[in-house]
Amino acid sequence: MSAAGTRKQTGTGRVGARGLSKSGPAATVRRGGRGRGARRLGWKGRCAVAGAAVVVALAAWAAIARALAPTANTTQDHFDVLMVLGSPADADGNPTPTEIERVTEAVNEYELGVAPKMIITGGPAHNRFVEAEVMARVAEAQGIPAGAIVEERTARDTIENTCDSLKIMQSHGWESAEVVSSASHLPRTGLILSRLPLKWSVHAAPALEPEGEWTQGATTAMEILKTVRYLVWARQMDGCPL
Repeated sequence: MSAAGTRKQTGTGRVGARGLSKSGPAATVRRGGRGRGARRLGWKGRCAVAGAAVVVALAAWAAIARALAPTANTTQDHFDVLMVLGSPADADGNPTPTEIERVTEAVNEYELGVAPKMIITGGPAHNRFVEAEVMARVAEAQGIPAGAIVEERTARDTIENTCDSLKIMQSHGWESAEVVSSASHLPRTGLILSRLPLKWSVHAAPALEPEGEWTQGATTAMEILKTVRYLVWARQMDGCPL
């Protein structure tokens, strides 16, 4: 047989081998294996993907809402009252750094003449100690007259902080408030205040000490979760019964 014939036969053999690798039994087994794997992951995989997509969408919605949250509905810089939002005391009833930060900034605003009165709001939401009572002691220790402080002692969350404080304002004929809280708390607070019948502006209480990245991240993540809860459920269910 000639060399050309030998090469032709050899070439044909290679083509046949390649053809077998594409369409022979081994390929069928591989394709079948992938199909069975896809079927095994079917509904569980789809549920996992759908769940992850919902979580991402809700977090994005909350992040956008926080970024666009209003900070005031008035241009005035003097108000009838300062509304100081509560935070839990420690396990022994002592003021935490967060409480001290908020009260200290409210005291500064009071001394600057921003408002002549102060509502400190917060009940025993996370332990047996009334937040407003603990924070009022801090304000008095910093020189605020007891007669300038009104304690709102029942609120369990931010919606109740603002709603119950608004009731106090209405009982005194006060129509405007500067709302003092931590910076991370104010976007959600602004969303809540935007639904209430009062003139308001938010004011951030600076941290007493710089926060670490982990602490900042954890605080932001928690606020995003709380904002999701507010957007999805709380704003429809926990309206102010004025």
